[in-house]
Amino acid sequence: MAKIEAKLGMIMDSVGQFFSGKDHLPYCDSDIVSGCEKEVLEAEKLSSDEQMQDCLLRLSWALVHSKHPQDVHRGIAMLEASLPSTKEPLQQREKLYLLAVGYFRNGDYSRSRDLVDRCLTIAPDWRQAVTLKKAIEDKITKDGVIGLGIAATAVGLIAGGIAAAVSRKK
Repeated sequence: MAKIEAKLGMIMDSVGQFFSGKDHLPYCDSDIVSGCEKEVLEAEKLSSDEQMQDCLLRLSWALVHSKHPQDVHRGIAMLEASLPSTKEPLQQREKLYLLAVGYFRNGDYSRSRDLVDRCLTIAPDWRQAVTLKKAIEDKITKDGVIGLGIAATAVGLIAGGIAAAVSRKK
């Protein structure tokens, strides 16, 4: 009996998570974004190019993980501008992953999936990217199920309206 209850609990949790729409990516608040922006300003004055790039990467991370869409857009723009000049595979992987997070946050799941796939070609076993890919696929599946539900409801309403109109004419 306990095994059945445990399995039912797992099923209910799974269904609840499916419809809750929660992803397991961290969010970043405005204070952290502000701190990273200050760090970049200080690095412009005092630091080497490598330190500056590290500060910009931290700022990009904070922006794409922000709860504010305008911050996410800024982070995406920064990463897209810096990606072509990135030569090291490890930095490419990081930037591709952060771009995928940004597009995921913006709801562009197909672009996000493409970027995370590129990231996984560089590092196939990277758990963060694998987890993000699963979150993307879950979101696409959920959106598809909701879309089918809306379409089925619309068809039902139209059929009901036609049936009501036909029955009135008789």
